[in-house]
Amino acid sequence: MAEHAPRRPSSPTSLFVTGDFPRRRWLTALLGAVGGLLLAYAWNAKLVDDEIGFSSADALLGHDAHATPIAGVASGIVFAFVSGLAGSFTACNIAAFGAVGPLVGQAPSLRGRFLHLARPLGWIFAGMAPVSAAYGALVGIVGTHMPQFSTAAGKGLSPRAIQSMATFGLIGLVMIVLGLAAVGLIRDPLAGISRRFPNAPLVLVGVLIGGFLVGRPYPLFRDLFRHAANTHNPLYGAGAFVLQSVGNTAVMALLFLLLSSRPGERLRRLLSARPGRISVVTAAAFLVAGVFTVVYWDVRMLARLGYLWFPSSPWG
Repeated sequence: MAEHAPRRPSSPTSLFVTGDFPRRRWLTALLGAVGGLLLAYAWNAKLVDDEIGFSSADALLGHDAHATPIAGVASGIVFAFVSGLAGSFTACNIAAFGAVGPLVGQAPSLRGRFLHLARPLGWIFAGMAPVSAAYGALVGIVGTHMPQFSTAAGKGLSPRAIQSMATFGLIGLVMIVLGLAAVGLIRDPLAGISRRFPNAPLVLVGVLIGGFLVGRPYPLFRDLFRHAANTHNPLYGAGAFVLQSVGNTAVMALLFLLLSSRPGERLRRLLSARPGRISVVTAAAFLVAGVFTVVYWDVRMLARLGYLWFPSSPWG
């Protein structure tokens, strides 16, 4: 019986779809989805927000970040960056690491590798900043009338909960589509625009990161939201929200740049040894983050309200 000839790799259609797909595409997608489900099951918001987020912000600010009122615009600017940095452990940052895979190993010199990983950060910022600034300006104008301004503990699906579910549900679905395209299971939705604008996928990742502010119920972000709304200053709101997004991606940016230096050399060699590995890393990052986001913010939230069933972890 004749052996099948190895399948030739397809041409890359965008930054995230290299064309060098793994042989077990469905297995890659399944493992990514299972990883997202397990993460949604195990995620402990109290640990992430209180133990990691609050402790980090308290240490950086030198006082109780959540209990101490924001004194003014200058304090708000500092608080915006610090609270973003303290809340940087998010699923969207996991997905952002998928952008690194296709760029690994493309330049032999240290300077070349640095530029290959530094430039994507600029394109991510180009997508993130307008979303964060627009939402911050809106908060500065009408924030006191928006659902996120309320601190009341409502029953059932409150407007604040619906906003979070809609925002994160959409973000999660976009990441799932990107993951399925990266592993070659569906057509690349960014192929057309990438022919004219090759960095469009990175801009989209920035838009997703900026969109996290629209639905995020993180307590320190809510503190910043209420302060920006009470100032009725759209310029301050825009600047503060952009800074919080910058803080939110600071750890990711540091790790990006670390990959361009000597400590990241082993990982670079590992990823570029076989082309299919880059597709696996990219797809897995998007699928884990996307499935987690949809399940945690939509399915698990509806389960808490008694509309659906989803298992609860003993610590969650």
